[in-house]
Amino acid sequence: MDNWLGRSLKHKLSLLIIISVLVPVLSLGLFSYSIAEKLTEEKAINSGMNSLTLLGAYLDNMVRDAEFLSLYILGHEDVQNYLRLPETDVQLGRKVAALLMTMAVSKPYIANAIVEPESDRPAIASKSVTESGWTDITAEFPNYYTEYSKWWSPVHLQTTSSEGTRDVITMSRPIRSTSRYSSLGMLKISLLQNVISDHLKQAGLEGGGVVLLLDSSNRILAGPDGFVKNELLETYYPGIKSFKSTSSWMEYGSGVDKKTVLHYDMENVSWRIVGIIPAQAYKSQNQYFLTLTAVAVSIAMLFVIAFVLFLIQKVTKPLSTLAKFLKKSSPDEPLPTLPVTTIDEVGQLIISYNRMSSRIENLTDEVKKNESLKKEADMLALQAQINPHFLYNTLSSVHWMALMKGEGRIADMVGSLSDFLRFSLNSGQEYCTVNQEISHIDNYVNIQSIRYPDKFQYESDIPSELLEKRMLKLLLQPLIENAMIHGILKRDGLGRISVRAMENDEMMTFIVEDDGIGMSAERVEELQDRIASRLESDEKIGKGGSYGLRNVHSRLMLHYGLEAGLKIESEEGRGTKVTFTIPTTSTLLEQEREQEYRKEREQTVHSGRVQGEERQE
Repeated sequence: MDNWLGRSLKHKLSLLIIISVLVPVLSLGLFSYSIAEKLTEEKAINSGMNSLTLLGAYLDNMVRDAEFLSLYILGHEDVQNYLRLPETDVQLGRKVAALLMTMAVSKPYIANAIVEPESDRPAIASKSVTESGWTDITAEFPNYYTEYSKWWSPVHLQTTSSEGTRDVITMSRPIRSTSRYSSLGMLKISLLQNVISDHLKQAGLEGGGVVLLLDSSNRILAGPDGFVKNELLETYYPGIKSFKSTSSWMEYGSGVDKKTVLHYDMENVSWRIVGIIPAQAYKSQNQYFLTLTAVAVSIAMLFVIAFVLFLIQKVTKPLSTLAKFLKKSSPDEPLPTLPVTTIDEVGQLIISYNRMSSRIENLTDEVKKNESLKKEADMLALQAQINPHFLYNTLSSVHWMALMKGEGRIADMVGSLSDFLRFSLNSGQEYCTVNQEISHIDNYVNIQSIRYPDKFQYESDIPSELLEKRMLKLLLQPLIENAMIHGILKRDGLGRISVRAMENDEMMTFIVEDDGIGMSAERVEELQDRIASRLESDEKIGKGGSYGLRNVHSRLMLHYGLEAGLKIESEEGRGTKVTFTIPTTSTLLEQEREQEYRKEREQTVHSGRVQGEERQE
């Protein structure tokens, strides 16, 4: 203490000011490094989740394809007729075999398609099966198919005469008579497990991370070499926490063995995609920034010491003021802007400090902007996975084949589905004419009338002067679907659904009404509150059955204001009426989107003409 008191003011001030300057510099360096470390971790997690999302989209399409093919086969007339016959019809059996062969060949990841009759007659398959390790779920749960329409098996071996022994995952579902709903047999569609594994291996997670496909019991369905199929995940990662019901991430282990575990839950099947990234993989990327920070801090320290020693005698008072500012500053808060009271060296130092603070803030904003652009690019990449033109061409081919075989109802249904999807995937356009929206409903109703014959009647009353008015697309179809599922299909006998529109003072009012089972006043109030709430989770909303209504309600308020939301009226046993009102005049934003819509439509028409000319050639 006496030695400190005996030192000169120059020494004491030099030491105090140097410490006062260096502490914030070091804190800033550590703070910057911690931010960079956190951003690197978030980048790795976001990149991994994007990869899992892309894989999920691919596998979802694969599952949907298998389910769509199964529905087509279940209702096919030849399959129904073959299974109803008490004895084997060789000619009809060949037709069924040809159908299964066509379905299986159309998708490279489908290993086999099998129709097994309820009786002891031999099964019909696209590829003859000589041995199979498949065991039906009814061996463990006899009444499984009374509660669920289908079941996805674990990985099992399947031996065919043409392909040998391969690992497959099989979807099985009972075939029931379309007229009497009695059980006729079983349909099995098997997917190639190695095709799924190849896509998982190509996920490209950072640091050599692995991607696994699990079933609802956390058994491994597919993954890299070294992971045994149908083995529990906990066998390889003991003590791993249970997964949340929604896609997310969590940490596993500690120290050098610490890992980041990402998981993505698929919507259409009880599968989960899990990505496991070693934490050291992305932490090692911070070594360069740590070295750079250490060099920068060291240079700053040397500069401050030399500068303070040179100017200490001239700038005692300004440096004291600067020291007070720096002592009060916090690495967790934005650096303050200091006032410049002189134009000498101290003033220049303060100016440099202010510039550094501004530059750090700009760099932070730039990092945030780049992250935002990256997320947008990742989203565009995900959307690019869907190719509407391939879907349209495929449906057109199915439509043509149905017409060639005289299947008018199938051709009509496929044509309506093609038009329905073409409008839904309309190059991202948000607005359409009322006439297009009504045509979209007609296609949907046509499909549903084929699925549920003699179950409902549909009528529309739209004034001709409103047909060319523009409106936000895909507003009426979810309301029609909601009326059908929750109102008409739950009642006995023939139901009715109507769509009406009217114009009043440059406003259009649309009314969707049904005579289904209706709702109580308490249920209507609860439903109105649920669709109006923006805080509800998707899972909770899905259980209440109001996701489609909430989507329409949110889009109406987003594009037309708070007064444009849905209004629901219902009486138990009498039916339900849903209305909304939107302006007939276009807003400035809508006018700009209309111009973009016209340009893109002209390009689409031109492209269609070119394709037509190529087909004619």
